[in-house]
Amino acid sequence: MESKIREICERYEADRCFLVPILQDVQQALNYLPRAALEQVGVELGIPLSRVYEVATFYRAFSLQPRGRTHLSLCTGTACHVRGAPLVRGHLERRLGIRAGETTPDLAYTFETVNCLGACALGPILTVNGEYHGHITMAKADKILKKMEKGVETDEQD
Repeated sequence: MESKIREICERYEADRCFLVPILQDVQQALNYLPRAALEQVGVELGIPLSRVYEVATFYRAFSLQPRGRTHLSLCTGTACHVRGAPLVRGHLERRLGIRAGETTPDLAYTFETVNCLGACALGPILTVNGEYHGHITMAKADKILKKMEKGVETDEQD
């Protein structure tokens, strides 16, 4: 892990101005930001751990806990809410055995809800590893999960 983090910091010439992209790259490499990684980034950039931690906890895109290999985000904004997002949320929570904001024990899935994904006309919206799926229903969610379990890439806009 240390050599990987050092390599990432060197790509940005260990410039503290690039703390956010460095943390993005570290998270991509490790799938989350463990404390040891935050400490090393601080050392490499010559900034206190408190500053690194401040940035890592400010942005919702960063996770201090291990995340699943498949990341599901369900929009619960007004347009998606009135079109059935609460039903889909409950269904996904039951199907995955976790609540929104959690990761399955086997690290297969992380499920979260978000306030808006910016595609209200397609609501409710579910993203799977960043790929948008519109007009999501419980049946469509099941179909997506079955594809993921088989290791098949999902089709955009299922």
